[in-house]
Amino acid sequence: MKSSLLALCLSVMGFTTGCATSSHGVQRSALGVTRPADALLAQLDVPGPVELETVTSCDWAVDRSGLINLDHPTAKAAHLEDGDEPVQVFFHALRHPTRGLYIVDTGVETALRDAPDRSAMRGIVLSAMHMEKMKVLAPLGEWLAKQPQPLSGVFLTHLHPDHISGMADAPAGTPVFTGPGEAGSRAFVNLLVQGVTDRALEGKPALSEWNYTADPKGLFDGAVDVFGDASVWALWVPGHTPGSTAYLVRSTKGPVLLLGDASHTRWGWEHDVEPGSFTQDGPRGLESFRKLRAFVAAHPEVEVRFGHQH
Repeated sequence: MKSSLLALCLSVMGFTTGCATSSHGVQRSALGVTRPADALLAQLDVPGPVELETVTSCDWAVDRSGLINLDHPTAKAAHLEDGDEPVQVFFHALRHPTRGLYIVDTGVETALRDAPDRSAMRGIVLSAMHMEKMKVLAPLGEWLAKQPQPLSGVFLTHLHPDHISGMADAPAGTPVFTGPGEAGSRAFVNLLVQGVTDRALEGKPALSEWNYTADPKGLFDGAVDVFGDASVWALWVPGHTPGSTAYLVRSTKGPVLLLGDASHTRWGWEHDVEPGSFTQDGPRGLESFRKLRAFVAAHPEVEVRFGHQH
């Protein structure tokens, strides 16, 4: 079918702007206090109350060109070429002394290993994500079953399938928090992916969107003090997706920055090369990437954990 005819057909069908990431409900978050981003600096060098654990839920491999901008001069000078890049799928456990157990992102669900045809990420999407390259190590459900306290909530960096694929293992009714505009973001790929996202979120309350406002000094696009005690901060870093969120955790061992897919790889971060084609809005993603790197350069005590590599 010629492209013009395809465009006409899509227009008639109402698909000229694709469809939303998810049809799941959304609401303003009742959790968190919106603050200027530089408010997080006041106690940055003071160890916090949160015990932080990063769990490798799955080993995987994906196209390097999606993770790293291979057209960047530094990437070209390093002779990087497209091909499989080894990655991991993580979730991060936050144990707050009074608020309980939360996780950032969700790893993978148990059914992805044991019954892929019944997992949320089944069908053509699972095939496109190359299940044969995945080695499931710690499904979220198995990990949760070993914990002495229940899960209080899920903080998402964004709504891509590899970050919500463990969501089905989270108990029904578990609150889920995202950046603004995640569920409503429209793209052609969502014609295939929306069903996966909706299945993963089934049984969960409406997505609670962080109440970001424009940051007066532009340190980040916005910041929310999640528990109101400066122990965990949600930082708006749009580009990879409209609501992409990084999380700064004042852990008992010092500050840790969970980047999400604002930077997928260690090589990209350490060589100042932004992510590649997997980013929805390249220019805005680059701006967020630069803000994050500038923040860490100014505060080298901050440990960085990348979206998909140790």
